[in-house]
Amino acid sequence: MPRTFHEARNALASGSTTMVGMTHAALKEAGKQAHLNIFLELFAESALAKAQAVDAKIANGTAGPLAGAIISIKDNLCYKGHRVSAASRMLEGYVSPYSATVVERVLQADGVIIGRTNCDEFAMGSSNENSAFGNVGNPVNPARVPGGSSGGAAASVAAGLCHIALGSDTGGSIRQPASFCGVAGFKPTYGRVSRYGLIAFASSFDQVGPLAHDVRDIEAVYRVVAGLDDRDNTSSHRPLQEAPPEPGRMKVGYYRNCLDHAGMDPEIRTHVEDWIGKLRAEGHRVEALDLPMAEYFVPTYYILSTAEASSNLARYDGIRYGHRAQGATGLEQTYEKSRSEGFGPEVQRRILLGTFVLSAGYYDAYYAQGMRVRQLIRKNTLRDFSGLDAIITPTCPTTAFGKGQISDPVAMYLQDIFTVQANLAGIPAISIPTGMHSNGLPFGIQLMAKPFEDEKLLSLAGRFLAG
Repeated sequence: MPRTFHEARNALASGSTTMVGMTHAALKEAGKQAHLNIFLELFAESALAKAQAVDAKIANGTAGPLAGAIISIKDNLCYKGHRVSAASRMLEGYVSPYSATVVERVLQADGVIIGRTNCDEFAMGSSNENSAFGNVGNPVNPARVPGGSSGGAAASVAAGLCHIALGSDTGGSIRQPASFCGVAGFKPTYGRVSRYGLIAFASSFDQVGPLAHDVRDIEAVYRVVAGLDDRDNTSSHRPLQEAPPEPGRMKVGYYRNCLDHAGMDPEIRTHVEDWIGKLRAEGHRVEALDLPMAEYFVPTYYILSTAEASSNLARYDGIRYGHRAQGATGLEQTYEKSRSEGFGPEVQRRILLGTFVLSAGYYDAYYAQGMRVRQLIRKNTLRDFSGLDAIITPTCPTTAFGKGQISDPVAMYLQDIFTVQANLAGIPAISIPTGMHSNGLPFGIQLMAKPFEDEKLLSLAGRFLAG
């Protein structure tokens, strides 16, 4: 099977392959790599039926813009008539009665969806070790984690099982696993892509986005799934932009704080510094920036996101939605046993933390204060972009770590140190694979841009990789 969507489309045009043939090959390869635990379920029947329909459309010249694309979806995106569980026992066996907007648009554009990928339970995690259905192995080194929460999505692309994956990013959940697995991962501007049909973690942070080897593939699926959706009241009315003209000279900023961070791997720091030097040598303007309030990014994110998680997950109580415990007597015991059995330790931890910060005695001290700090972070971030095309940072301070290596929850939360700013500020950000560590593992560089300059950011990212 061709490695990228663009290569697959060229192969279809030349007649050297068919959509059915590629889909069979992808399903077969997924079976061979089942030990990585990337897919929770393969949709063989519906995928092959769709592939056959796409081949017919190609033959009569009516195929959509994603004809040739084999796509995986994270196990928190609803697909009508298919199971979705958010990698949780709470939703085990649930069959969705409707499709997410992004899934509808992919299918309408003739993409073939081959299965749902494993993830951290309810998208809460940075290693894919919180799934109720087992860990995902990093295709580069199965003893290492693929990152999270969209670890299965990143691994499905890295392992060559699909051309494009759809994931979700709440604090870095697309970009961090993209860096760990050596692929590109894009988080659009908040509100640019509909969240309808995405099982919510933190509604003011969550954003659906694609992962792929090629930035052109990311842009192709982005242009299909992005745009106004009346079913999502946070969906933006702004029209998508045409591809901007390539600037002769870029104006790029970087944060001193990131490169000087105590946890930065020396090789990754040197790699980013080399990229900065290369940009300067090519005549681009590069500015060093200070990152104010950086020490508040992760605490602010976890206060606000856990509060939203506590609210969003309250409905899964064994009465209205989700797993119901057997043998429980009375309402209180039904709630307690159902939620204890249905939710894993990390989800329970975040619900408890979120309930605490929303409680009457602590609401003003934590949640309300967190909202004020978030506004300051957004204000400072937008000010930093004055006169700049993009800001460059490492995506992560390290390469992929070993399974079970990080047991302290706070240390795990700090994995989001460079990615969470984009979610707090609601801006677009992309991780592109640019480096290979001496330990044999890939890593990426992150680019961020102003709100709703997604198309410009993708153009710059493509230029970075080409250069």
